[in-house]
Amino acid sequence: MARSSSAVFLVCFSRTLAAGQRFKRGLLEGLRKKPQKESEIIMPQLHAQPYDITASGFYFEDAEEFRVRVAALRNDHGDPIEEFEIQFIDGDDIDCALASAIGLSQANYAAYLECCTAWEDWQKTLVIIAVAESGYSFEPDKDPADYDIDIYPADGLRELAHQFVDDGLLGDIPDNLLPYFDYDAFARDLSVEYTEAMIAGQRLVWRAG
Repeated sequence: MARSSSAVFLVCFSRTLAAGQRFKRGLLEGLRKKPQKESEIIMPQLHAQPYDITASGFYFEDAEEFRVRVAALRNDHGDPIEEFEIQFIDGDDIDCALASAIGLSQANYAAYLECCTAWEDWQKTLVIIAVAESGYSFEPDKDPADYDIDIYPADGLRELAHQFVDDGLLGDIPDNLLPYFDYDAFARDLSVEYTEAMIAGQRLVWRAG
């Protein structure tokens, strides 16, 4: 019995997703082999702005500096200050994006600073998408690779469609037929499961598993 066109599409698309998973794992393995050098790590500069308007804020770069400055801070009446708005001031674009994604605050600034140092950019990107786009909570002790998110470095769905075809993820397509392949239609099909994004100036495509 001949399959309907919709059934053929579902079979082909499921094969594409499975192949895409293998493609994504290869990309992440390549990224993991490029660790950041210590000299490349730039600590974010944060600012603690008191909610008490009679007290002055201060800049800091680590949790201990924050605690020391808070212990010494007083308002115009000599009272200690307990509550602050934590603002990202300067640092790498990826760390700025991470601060925005997790909702940087007095409750999580220390964990955020630790993650900025401990995580590589690809890990930060996974967390940004997981928290800001996929509804996950920020869990600093969780391995970012454990988030069920697939990421592809591509300028858009059409480029990803080209990557999938070029890497043989749809099977062998004869060279004489490639000029007739409808990449736009394939990109529209991919949009069912894949989403374009811009993270810290880098365009990519992601998919929630």
